[in-house]
Amino acid sequence: MRILFTGASSFTGFWFVKTLKQAGHELTCPLSGSDARYTGVRKRRYQSLRELCQTIPDAPFGSKSFIDILRHCGPFDLLCHHGADVANYRSPDFDPWSALQNNTRNITEVLGVLKASTDTPAVVLTGTVFECDEGAGTEPLRAFSPYGLSKGLTFQTFRYFCERAEVPLGKFVVPNPFGPFEEERFTAYLCRSWREGKIPVVKTPDYSRDNIPVDLLARCYALFCHRTTHERQPLTKVNPSGYIETQGAFASRVAKELAPRTGWDCRLSVQKQTDFTEPMVRVNTEPATILSPDWNETGFWDQFSRYYAD
Repeated sequence: MRILFTGASSFTGFWFVKTLKQAGHELTCPLSGSDARYTGVRKRRYQSLRELCQTIPDAPFGSKSFIDILRHCGPFDLLCHHGADVANYRSPDFDPWSALQNNTRNITEVLGVLKASTDTPAVVLTGTVFECDEGAGTEPLRAFSPYGLSKGLTFQTFRYFCERAEVPLGKFVVPNPFGPFEEERFTAYLCRSWREGKIPVVKTPDYSRDNIPVDLLARCYALFCHRTTHERQPLTKVNPSGYIETQGAFASRVAKELAPRTGWDCRLSVQKQTDFTEPMVRVNTEPATILSPDWNETGFWDQFSRYYAD
């Protein structure tokens, strides 16, 4: 397939593009900003990304430059809209209305040009388990945050306009991915602490979450893209899940896997949880190892440990 893919420089976007490329697809990846803005791990991802696809800077979704790509670089069989407005996404002051506008700008024109370029286009939109009414867990299944609200509103907007344009829509719901090339999040914090001879602190051990190896998630994504384009249903959805357990148990899992591979002293300081501002449980519902049964778990942990040990 020929795929137009947004959000390729993100952690999961990089892995999705890599896996789609390995499956034999041709990818064009418009980026929302200039390539000069990338630093740190994001720069490493971007440098590797350029070997996998055609990257085009300064082409945010729905912009004139983005629509020009649709018109002149296609035809595209599939639009993978993985990119989203995520600036300061953890903040309670995140603006969901501005994010919705950025995520869906000129959607009718985008779908019209996409449909005019090929007879059977489809769209795959990335969602999150932290949206309203996604996954399973503590009721009510409200949006975790203004960012989660923006993702849910983005889905509803795509659902409406894709149905009206008669373009099949697939929704791929992401839980909490981890693995090589991620930003400084929980597992990166654990590994950096152990590598430096420190004991990391687990402050919210009682939350039950859905942590999924990023290469397994990417395999599920590539399979879902194929399914969406071939089944051609008005709406298709998948909710791949990984390790469903408390954050304390997950931290112990990471320690158990890394200690023999790295020689680190992978001790943990597990605190009594006092912050209960988030739902106690929020997880996806479809085991990813059933969706991709040939995934190599041992190989993932080998790769994960080498990445952080180097």
